[in-house]
Amino acid sequence: MHTQNHTRNLVKYVLPTMLSNVAFLLFTIVDGIFVGNGVGTNALGAVNLVMPFVQIVDALYMLTTIGGITITAIRLGRGDVDGANKAFMHALTGTLFFTVILCLVGTCFAEPVLALLGADGVYHDLAKDYLIWYSIFIIPAGLSVTLQGFCRNDGSPVLVSVAVLISTACNIFGDWLMIYPLQMGMAGAAVATGISQTITFLIVLSHFLRRKGQLRIARFKPEGALWRKIAVRGLPECIAQFATPMTTLWMNRMLFQYFGDIAINAYSIICYVASFSVGIFFGTSEGLQPLIGQCYGAKDKKDMKFYFHSGLWINLIGGSLIYALLFFFGGAVCRLFGTDTETLAYTVRVMPLYAWGFIVMSFNLMISSYFYSTKRSRQADVVNVLRSFVLNTAVILLLPRILGANMIWHAFGIFEASVLIVAVVLLKRSERNGIEFK
Repeated sequence: MHTQNHTRNLVKYVLPTMLSNVAFLLFTIVDGIFVGNGVGTNALGAVNLVMPFVQIVDALYMLTTIGGITITAIRLGRGDVDGANKAFMHALTGTLFFTVILCLVGTCFAEPVLALLGADGVYHDLAKDYLIWYSIFIIPAGLSVTLQGFCRNDGSPVLVSVAVLISTACNIFGDWLMIYPLQMGMAGAAVATGISQTITFLIVLSHFLRRKGQLRIARFKPEGALWRKIAVRGLPECIAQFATPMTTLWMNRMLFQYFGDIAINAYSIICYVASFSVGIFFGTSEGLQPLIGQCYGAKDKKDMKFYFHSGLWINLIGGSLIYALLFFFGGAVCRLFGTDTETLAYTVRVMPLYAWGFIVMSFNLMISSYFYSTKRSRQADVVNVLRSFVLNTAVILLLPRILGANMIWHAFGIFEASVLIVAVVLLKRSERNGIEFK
């Protein structure tokens, strides 16, 4: 019976979360397919140059979302429903604060942002259209991400999956409508995504308006200490999310320096594939987070370990399958984006050199999630700072200078492997005398 409960929980929480994350990231992939075929190869490069801003916005969502749901899961595990609701409302208003600021930055300060991203020349106007229209929808998109996390913790992971699947279908139709019949180009792709994310927000919001679970949208007394606690708990995942934009930013600079436009356009396709892979791995960790957090709150070490090890196995299998798919069928995947013949051949050649890092990355994401779900924020911070700012920067900037330009395509896997060594050491040390329940 206990094994059946474990399996049931994995199916109930992990599978819907993986599906919803993959569907959510299909927004980006579908955009890429329509942009590549309907606007052109340089448009793919323009989207890739804007991606660090988009990914930084996504990272800041995590500060309040993951911090809030981590505290909420532990409090629900202890039976503290009132405390869980306080954490929910503080996290939700924190997300609203961040999204208003980010919306203003992306719409009112587009030119400085584009300059920082290096979006000039043939990419400038294309990138500007995408940035401004993407930014207009930041507020509903951010609130959608936060409400999805809490809806999942409030016992309705299936509703989240349904919402994301519906909005994905709307996004596909919207991309076709905006780019082809309406001829809106890059702006159309951003608008289609924004409308789809707004649909997700409205569907998930219905869970709380109908009072289906234990969490309520209600008035609350602001507590600075609780906002700080949410920020501390959410910081590891926020930092982890910075790994993608920082890696993309440094890779874009080095690829342009050594190989020019063809490498930028090829890397844009690889980034679309990477976003799909990250969706699976984050789906595993986010799906297991409520289970691990509630086990921690209930001081159930055995079940907590079971869910952690299950996550590692799921990610290992998923990462291996993705690599095999790209190794054997990379050409078919790349053709979906409608690139020119030269870019297609180049992308097919370099993609396997980059993609082996997905397997290593999947372990790092799961270990980090395990740390922050069990109040080991310091260890999670170390792992994610190394992934997001230190080792990724050092390896990407130094490796091609030392071992040759082509080694830049291996940089992703090498810095993820280096981080994994540190993560395993921290894990062993933190559990040498058993897990401390606080």
